[in-house]
Amino acid sequence: MALSRRDMLLGGAALGCSAAASPLMTPVAFADVPGDNRLVVIVLRGAMDGLDVLRPYGDPFYAGLRPTLAAGGGADLDGFFGLHPALAPLRPLWDAGDLGFAHATSTPYRDVRSHFDGQDVLEAGVADPKGDLRDGWLNRLVQVVPGAQSDTAYAIGRDRMLILAGAAEVAHWAPEAQLDLNPRTRRLIELVHDGDPLFEQASAEAIEIAQQIDAEAEMTEALEDQIAADPMMGEIALRGDHIRLAEFAAGRLRGASRIASFSLAGWDTHNRQGQHLPRALDRLAAVLLTLRVGLADHWDRTAILCLTEFGRTVRENGTLGTDHGTGGAMIYAGGALRGGRVLGDWPGLSDFDLYDGRDLMPTRDVRAYAAWVLRGLYGVKPSTLAGMIFPGVDLGADPGIVR
Repeated sequence: MALSRRDMLLGGAALGCSAAASPLMTPVAFADVPGDNRLVVIVLRGAMDGLDVLRPYGDPFYAGLRPTLAAGGGADLDGFFGLHPALAPLRPLWDAGDLGFAHATSTPYRDVRSHFDGQDVLEAGVADPKGDLRDGWLNRLVQVVPGAQSDTAYAIGRDRMLILAGAAEVAHWAPEAQLDLNPRTRRLIELVHDGDPLFEQASAEAIEIAQQIDAEAEMTEALEDQIAADPMMGEIALRGDHIRLAEFAAGRLRGASRIASFSLAGWDTHNRQGQHLPRALDRLAAVLLTLRVGLADHWDRTAILCLTEFGRTVRENGTLGTDHGTGGAMIYAGGALRGGRVLGDWPGLSDFDLYDGRDLMPTRDVRAYAAWVLRGLYGVKPSTLAGMIFPGVDLGADPGIVR
C-alpha cells in the first residue's frame, strides 16, 4: 500500500525533536484559524466527579448520599453549589466572571460506561461510539471556519488525539526522539531522500517542525519567568509536566495558533476519592492559572472548555470513592466566556430523580454547550453545528456562554 506524506508524519518513521523542548505526558494538538479568538479544549480523562467538584450542598439529599465526601466543606458560590476546596485558587476567576460551570450534563453515551467508548464519543462529538464517523469535532471545525488552511494542525507524542484527527492534516512527531539538527545532519537527510518526493517532503516538514519547537523552547523559558513572577499564581507549585504543558500551550497561543487541545489524566476515583481527586484538581487549577497568566492580554479573547467522558455515581462506594456514572459537570474559563454562573437545569438527587436509580440525571448534552461556544467564537451556523460538527445534537436555547 502506498504511503502518503501524512502517513509518514503520523508513523513511527517521523522525525522527532529534543525531549527537553516539549511536554512529554500527552499529545497536544494545535490549529491556526483566522481572527484573534482562542479556544482551548482540555479532556479530563478518567471521568471527573462533577458532584464533588461542584457540590450541590443545597440539595437535601446530597449529604446523605455522600456522608464522607460531602463533609469536606467548600466555598459557597451561589447559595446552592459549593466549590471543592482544592479549586480555591480559582475563586478570583469566578469573582471576575472568568470561570463557570455547567452541571447535570453529559455526552449521549449511556449505560456501558467504558472509558474508551466514552472518550471516543466525547472527542468525536458523535452519539454512537460504534458509528462510522471517526474524526474529531475540532478537526471538523477547522474544515468549516472560513480562511482556515489545510496542514495547520499538529500533535506532539506518539498517540493521536481523536478530537483533532481528520481531513485537516495533522503532522505528528515523538518528543522523546533526539534529533541533531546541525547543518551537516540536515544536509545528509536531504541527500538521502533526494529524488523521492514522499520521503523528501516528509523529512523537510518534520525537520521544520523540530526546528520550530526548539526555537519556541527559548520563548517558553522566558514565559516561565513571567508566570512565576505574577502574583496571581499565589501558592501554585510551578513544577510538573502539567505546568510545562500549560506553558507550552500558552506560548503557542500567543503566537500563530488559535486552537489547542490536550488532556489531563487522574480522574478515575474508585477509591479514596478524598485523597486522589484533590491532586487532580490541584493540577487543573495550576493549568488554568498558568494559561491565564501566560496568555496575558489575549485572555479576554480566550475560551477554555474542560470536558470529561461521563460522570460518577451519586452514592459513594465502600472504598470511599465513586464508580462510573452518567451526568457530570463541565468547567469553563476565559475572558471570552461569561462566567460567575452555574449553567443547567438541576434534576435533583432523590431516588425518583436519578438516572437508572444510581446516577445524576443529565439535563443537557455537553455538546450543545461546546456548539454554542463555537457559534459565538467563530460564527458557525447552527445547521453546520448540528449537522457536521456535532451530528444530531439538540442545540436548545443559547445559554449565552460567550460574551
